[in-house]
Amino acid sequence: MTSFKTLHIDIETYCELDLAKVGAYAYASHPSFEILLFAYAYDNEPVKCIDLLNESIPDEVINDLTEPSVIKTAHNANFEMTCIGEYFMLDIEPSQWVCTMVMALHMGLPGSLAQLGSVLGLEEQKLSVGTLLINYFSKPCKPTKANHERSRNLPHHDMDKWETFKKYCIRDVEVEQQIFYRIGWFGQPNFEKDIYMLDQEINSRGIEIDYEFVSNAVDIDTSITNGYLDELKDITGMSNPNSTPQFKQYLKSKGMEVTSFTKALAPILMEETDDAEIKRAIQLKLLLSKTSTAKYMAMLRSDNGDHRIRGLFQYYGANRTGRWAGRLVQLQNLPQNHIEELDMVRELVKEQDVETLDLLYDSVPDVLSQLIRTAFIPKKGYKFIVADYSAIEARVIAWLAGEKWRMEVFRKNGDIYCASASQMFKVPVEKHGVNGYLRQKGKIAELALGYGGGPAALKSMGALEMGLEEKELPKLVKMWRDSNKMITRLWGDVGDAVMDAIDNPRRGVRLDNKLIGFASLKGILIIKLPSGRKLAYQGAKIVDSPKGKKIQYAGVNQTSKKYELIDTWGGKLVENIVQAIARDCLAFAMMKLNDKGYDIVGHIHDEVIIEAPADTKVEEVCSIMGEPLEWAPGLQLNADGYETPYYRKD
Repeated sequence: MTSFKTLHIDIETYCELDLAKVGAYAYASHPSFEILLFAYAYDNEPVKCIDLLNESIPDEVINDLTEPSVIKTAHNANFEMTCIGEYFMLDIEPSQWVCTMVMALHMGLPGSLAQLGSVLGLEEQKLSVGTLLINYFSKPCKPTKANHERSRNLPHHDMDKWETFKKYCIRDVEVEQQIFYRIGWFGQPNFEKDIYMLDQEINSRGIEIDYEFVSNAVDIDTSITNGYLDELKDITGMSNPNSTPQFKQYLKSKGMEVTSFTKALAPILMEETDDAEIKRAIQLKLLLSKTSTAKYMAMLRSDNGDHRIRGLFQYYGANRTGRWAGRLVQLQNLPQNHIEELDMVRELVKEQDVETLDLLYDSVPDVLSQLIRTAFIPKKGYKFIVADYSAIEARVIAWLAGEKWRMEVFRKNGDIYCASASQMFKVPVEKHGVNGYLRQKGKIAELALGYGGGPAALKSMGALEMGLEEKELPKLVKMWRDSNKMITRLWGDVGDAVMDAIDNPRRGVRLDNKLIGFASLKGILIIKLPSGRKLAYQGAKIVDSPKGKKIQYAGVNQTSKKYELIDTWGGKLVENIVQAIARDCLAFAMMKLNDKGYDIVGHIHDEVIIEAPADTKVEEVCSIMGEPLEWAPGLQLNADGYETPYYRKD
């Protein structure tokens, strides 16, 4: 029987590039990159630190970096794997690595090493001097007379700092050791390891950018926005009128005092004045807000030299659902494209024909914003196949709640917005047909009300902008809930089951349909999904409030980014569960596609982007994605797709 040992690792590096802006892959492949310190420890042994500027790593350690019987661990292991593979020219196998950050995220804990150590109350804490030391040794410095015009700090420039840097690196390994052994008991099913391996493969494969197109888009956008900014400076007399505080000051000087400046407020302000100059200033401020340079610049910065950008996805980036998060260019948050003449407009950008663009469109920056998706292209001789699940969350919640009429709609691949409106208003509704005007009300209700939302949720989804009147919103909520009694019941059932689990630690609780399980263990609320994956809510408890008992847990607040107590309730927990199941549907589909030889280069919530040979059939991809899942009997999945020479929304 093979005896496994564990090698805990942390490194400190130097590169002329900014890691946060370019990502690990471009950072590690840059000519200036090098590893400065390599700290390591086997199992629970004391940590050693190798100063790679003056000494070499022992052969045993080098050999163990590729030895299958040695488990390698690191916090945010993707960075260590990428850097070590590049620097030592080793074929690093992700299946031999364990990431303590991923372990923490699985448990609903913070991903940050410093924050995690604090939350766990570890004996050894990450040293707070890290940022200062990294800024000093890991990044270029500004040449000055005082530092004799050097552009980099080396150990001999401050030996005390260097010795502290070694201690800092050692301490990180000590913290990681504690984390590994403290939270290692919280296991996840084996398929999650496979999904993590696939995630590393997709990140390493990267996705190509149309370099000429991106470069020209940056040049055009910069030229146009500089022109807008110069004109706005002339009108306002401000040094930087694109700064919202300065622009508010300008408006105040014109008798228009506002607390904020938003896209929604701009038309109202323009209606309030007859002054053409003020109107133009507001228009220019809006145009400047459309600038797309940041996304395009992120693409250029992240280019590995082969015009592919890598490291775009953070596995388990959303630790309440396990969904991926976007990095660098943020594929999960790209503007939609509504321009019909995409081919023509892309060619105008490539030709830098600003005059024609300006003639055809009111706002060139807005056009460039809509073209961001199209900057991603397949390699030569290939095409993209883009496929996504149809109404995946609506399908999952119907299946989970046992809402039979909805499941029947999905079985027949019907339009859920029409069907929902028909259920609510008790009349037939057809898109572009009989009572078609009601479909919009069905759509907004579907988008806003599935997780216990009320009139406020309808408004946040744009109900008023879509023509609904505020007075009809409560009635719309009631009609939707009356038409979806099983879903409405599910919110309460989940809330009750969670409270029961918290009140009775170690005694498992299941929904009547046996699909979801709940338990409280070591102060952690655990929700077991149909796939076998577990969601974790740290420190979950029941507290009294003026409105009765409520559920709280400790987690990273998505707004404040702080680890703090968060309120939750049945509807919100159902949202977490549904989105987590939807994530698992996509993850299993991605693994099946990968097993069949399809090269996935991107994925966004319910969508995959495949770089495929010219003869690949869209129908084959959609068929694989729609295959029944063993752990979700009766769940109706359906995928639609299209092929395209560049990424876009169909």
